[in-house]
Amino acid sequence: MAALAGPGVLRAEDLASRVIILANSDDPDSLRLARYYAEKRAVPVANIFAFKMPRSETISRTEFTSLIWQPLEDELIRQHWINAAGTTLTDEVGRKKYATYGHRISYLVVCRGVPLRIFHDLSLADIKELPSPVLRPELRTNQAAVDSELALLAQSRPPINGFVLNPLYRNDHPGSFVEGQVVKVSRLDGPGYEYAQALIDHAITAEQTGLLGRAYVDLYGIHPTGDEWLEATVRELAALGFDRDEERTPATFPATARFDAPVLYFGWYAGSLNGPFALPGFRFPPGAVALHIHSYSAATLNSPTEGWCGPLIARGVTATVGNVFEPYLQFTHEPDLLLRALARGDTFGDAAAYAMRVLSWQSIAIGDPLYRPFAVTLEKQLANLPQLPPSLAAYAVLREANLLEAGGKKEEALAFLRRETQSHPGLPLALALAARLEAAGDPAAAAQALEAAAGRTEFQTDEWALARFAAHRLMVDGAAGKAVLVYQHLFSDGKLPPELRTAWLDEARLAAVKAGDKLQAADWERELGLIAPLPAGKK
Repeated sequence: MAALAGPGVLRAEDLASRVIILANSDDPDSLRLARYYAEKRAVPVANIFAFKMPRSETISRTEFTSLIWQPLEDELIRQHWINAAGTTLTDEVGRKKYATYGHRISYLVVCRGVPLRIFHDLSLADIKELPSPVLRPELRTNQAAVDSELALLAQSRPPINGFVLNPLYRNDHPGSFVEGQVVKVSRLDGPGYEYAQALIDHAITAEQTGLLGRAYVDLYGIHPTGDEWLEATVRELAALGFDRDEERTPATFPATARFDAPVLYFGWYAGSLNGPFALPGFRFPPGAVALHIHSYSAATLNSPTEGWCGPLIARGVTATVGNVFEPYLQFTHEPDLLLRALARGDTFGDAAAYAMRVLSWQSIAIGDPLYRPFAVTLEKQLANLPQLPPSLAAYAVLREANLLEAGGKKEEALAFLRRETQSHPGLPLALALAARLEAAGDPAAAAQALEAAAGRTEFQTDEWALARFAAHRLMVDGAAGKAVLVYQHLFSDGKLPPELRTAWLDEARLAAVKAGDKLQAADWERELGLIAPLPAGKK
C-alpha cells in the first residue's frame, strides 16, 4: 500500500519536524499520547512541551493565561519557534507584552488532558483592547476554545473579548507574512485515551489507501446559510465522483437510511448523535471525515454519547470539527470549504484553518493536522485495486463509474461496472449495477445482478439498510423469492434493532405474498398484528 502514497507524504515529513505538541504534565495519558504521536509522525521529542495544568475540560481565564498561554509562549519564544522581543511588563489579562513578528511552527497539536474551553470572566469584559473588540452584545464574551486562543500565540497582545478575523480564511495563496500571523491548531482527544490514539492510527492507515467509502449530506437545517454551504458540499462531492445520499427534510438521517461506509459526512442540526450513527456496532471506515453543525457539538469530548464530536470519535471518525460554546453559524467551520481544501490535497490542519472565518472564538479541529485524506488519487486507487481493503475497494469503482457517467460515457460506465462487479462482488456494486440496468429497461438483468445478495447470511451494521434495499429491488425486479431470503437472513440477526425490523416488516410480508410463500407471509402478518396469532400448539 505504501506504493499508493504520493509526493505529499514527503511534504508531511518536512512539516512534522516543525510540529509542536502540547501536553498536560499532570496527566500520564496526555504525556503518553504526545510521545505516541511524536513517534508515529517522526516529530522530534524536543518538540513536546508539557506543563502542569488542571485536568478539567473547562478552566478560568486566569488559569488559561498563567498555566497554558504564558508558559507555552515563553518557551516557544526562548527556543525561537516564535520571533519576538519582550519586556517585563504585562497587560490587563496578565500576559507578557511581547512584540511578536512571525513563527516557524507548522502545527500545534493539543493532546487529550489539556483543558478544552475557557469560561467567561466578567471582570475582563470591559478592558481596553486593540484592535477594538466587536460591539454586538452577544459577541462581547471572552469565553472561548483553548485551541482557538492558542492560534494567536504569535500575535502581539491579541484581544480576548470577541473574536479576531482569521487571515487564512478562504486564502488560497497565503504568503509567509500571513502564515506567520496564525498558529494552526488541532487536537487529539476523545472519550478515552484509546480513542485519541486511534485518531493517529486511522489517519496513517487511510493515507496509504486514500478515502474509500460513500458520502452523506444532511441538509435543511435552521438557517439558509447553512444549507447553502451544504448544497455547495453536494456539488463538490459530485465533482469528486463520490457515491452519495442526501437527506432533504428537516429531520436528520433516520436509522433506516442506507449508510454503508460513510467516509464523508456533513450535516446539521440535532443536539446529539442519532440515526444510523447510534445503531449498535456502527463504525466509520478508516480516514472518515465527518462534521455535524451544532452550537455545542464539542461542549465535552469525554462522553461517547453527549453532543457530536465525542460520539463521532468513539465510533472511529478520523477528523472532525466542533464548537465548545455558542459560536453563531457564520463563525463555525464551513463544510464546503473544508472539503474543497482537503480535496485539493491540503492537510487537515490547513483545511480546518482555511474553513474558519474567526479565531479566539469557539470552534476546534479534532484529528491529526498532518492527515491528508486525498494523499492517494482515485487513479492510483484504481491501478492498485487488489491492494485495497476488499470490503472498501468497490467504492473506488463506484467513484470512477460516477465520473464516467458525469462525463457522458454511460455505456462505458455500465461496462466498467459489469466487469468490476465480477471482480469485486458485493452489495454496493451489485446495487449500483442493478439500478443502472433497471433504468435501461432490463429488470431481469437487474435482479440477476443482485442474486448474490440472497446468498448472504450475515450483514454488518452498516449493511443492514443496504441489504434491505437489495431485497426491495429484487422484489420489484421480479425475484420476490430471492427477496424473501434476504429479509429472512436480515431478520435472523439478533443485533438488528426492533425499530428496523418493524420498519421493514411490511415490505418483507409483501415480498412473501408476491413470492407465493404463504407460510412466511402469514408469520410476518401475525407479527404485524394483521391476523390473529395461532392457538398454542398449532405453530
